[in-house]
Amino acid sequence: MAKITSVSPLAPASFPALPVIEGVRFASVAAGVRYAGRTDVMLTLLAPGSAIAGVFTRSKTRSACVRDCQAKIGQASADGAAILVNSGNSNAFTGAAGDASVAAICTAVAEATGLPAARVFTSSTGVIGERLPHERIVATLPELHGALDAAKGEEAARAIMTTDTFPKGAAATVALPGGTVRIAGFAKGSGMIAPDMATMLVYLFTDARIAQADLQAMVSAINERSFNCITVDSDTSTSDTLLMGATGASGVTVTPADTAFSDALETVFLDLAHQVVKDGEGATKFVTVRVTGAETDADARTHAMAIANSPLVKTAIAGEDPNWGRIVMAIGKSGAAAERDALTIRFGDVLVAEKGWVSPDYKEADGAAIMKQPEITISVDIGLGTGAATVWTCDLTHGYISINADYRS
Repeated sequence: MAKITSVSPLAPASFPALPVIEGVRFASVAAGVRYAGRTDVMLTLLAPGSAIAGVFTRSKTRSACVRDCQAKIGQASADGAAILVNSGNSNAFTGAAGDASVAAICTAVAEATGLPAARVFTSSTGVIGERLPHERIVATLPELHGALDAAKGEEAARAIMTTDTFPKGAAATVALPGGTVRIAGFAKGSGMIAPDMATMLVYLFTDARIAQADLQAMVSAINERSFNCITVDSDTSTSDTLLMGATGASGVTVTPADTAFSDALETVFLDLAHQVVKDGEGATKFVTVRVTGAETDADARTHAMAIANSPLVKTAIAGEDPNWGRIVMAIGKSGAAAERDALTIRFGDVLVAEKGWVSPDYKEADGAAIMKQPEITISVDIGLGTGAATVWTCDLTHGYISINADYRS
C-alpha cells in the first residue's frame, strides 16, 4: 500500500473530543493483518438492550463481512452487540474462505464476550482478493477484550484507517424534553468512494433509547442525504458499511418524530461524510456541486454526479482552471433532461454562463479567483423545473495516481 507521507491540506485541525456514550466501549490492537507494528483491529462492545441499524454497499461483489452483517441486521435481541473491524485486508472476493473467516471471527468474539454469534458484526477494509489471516485477529481477542474502555473512540478510529491521512470523528449533544442525549461516531474512507448505500466504513453510537425499526428508518433516510451524496473517484467499494448502535443508557426515548435528534444526527452524518471527501486520495479542494431547476430531484442528482465524477472537471479544479465548458460537457452527457439555452452556471457567487453562452459580465479573473479557494461551490440551474440535489466531491491530482498505482505494494 502506498505510503502516506502528509496529512490532507483539508483536514480538520484535530480529532474532536468525542463524548462518552454510556454502554459503548472500544479497544484496538496491532494484529499484523497486513503490516507489522500498525494498529489494525478495533473491537466495540455495546451493552445489553442496544439496537443496531445499518446500511451497506449494493455492490454485486460485496465482501463476506457485508453479507454476514446484512443477514443479522434487524433481528430482535435483548443481548448486547459487538463490532470488530480490521484494516489491511477487505476479505472480499475470497470465496468460501472469506465466509469461513467471518464465521471464525464471530465465533471467537462471541466466546470472548459472552454474546451470541448473531450479535457480532464484522467489517474488513483494505486489499481485495487476498485471504484474510483471521487467526491473527482471533489471537488478539483476549488483549482487545481486556482493554475495552469507553474513552478510546479515537484509538478505534485510527485502527480502521487504510490510505486515510487522518482519523475522522464527529459528535453532537442534544437537549430533548426527556433529557440530554449524546451522539458520537467515526469513519474511514479516502479512495474507492462513490457510495451506493452508505459509505466506506462508519460507526455511530448514541445513548438514546430507540426502537430498532425507528433507528433503521432514521439511518436509511439520513444516509441518502449525506453519505450517498459524496464521491471521490466514482468507484463503489465492495466493503461499504455503516452501523449505528443505540444503547438506551440515557433513558430518553427517541422516535423519528423527534426532529431535534434527527437534525443533530444528520449533522454528524454530514460532518463525517465531508471529512471523507476532504481526505480524498490526493485531494486539495473540497467541492460542493449544487444543481437546481431540474425536471426532477433524480435528474438533479444525475447531473450533479456527472459533474462531480468527471475527470475533466476534477482535473480542471486541481489546476485552478475555471473551465466552465467542462461543466457544460458533464451536464450534456449525464442522460438527464437539459436544454442548452436554459442553463445557468456559477462558480461561487460569480455568474459564469447563462442562456446558452458565457455571461457578458463574466471575467476570467473572477472565476480563477474562486478556483484558488480550498472550498469551492459549483452551482448549475437547469432551468426546466424544481428538482434539486447537492453532492460533494474533491479534485483529482497526481497524488491520487501515486497512491493507487502501488496500493498493494
